[in-house]
Amino acid sequence: MRVVTLALVFSAVTMPCLAQTVLKSEPLLLSPYEIAFVQDFSCPIGKVLKVTGAIRGLHRRKVCVALAAEQASLAVATP
Repeated sequence: MRVVTLALVFSAVTMPCLAQTVLKSEPLLLSPYEIAFVQDFSCPIGKVLKVTGAIRGLHRRKVCVALAAEQASLAVATP
């Protein structure tokens, strides 16, 4: 019974993570190693900016990556 309960909890946590949200602007606060996808004009057409949060004293990592349409939904960043 514990295995079934654990499997249900695990699937409930992982299902929302399958679809990535693409933000219109970069978030001001981003936890270390947290990833945000941003629709940015600095990236070529068909790619989005992948921003990875960093610990204090280090700069965020920013890379342009291709993101499939099935994986992303467009959302508005809230401050």
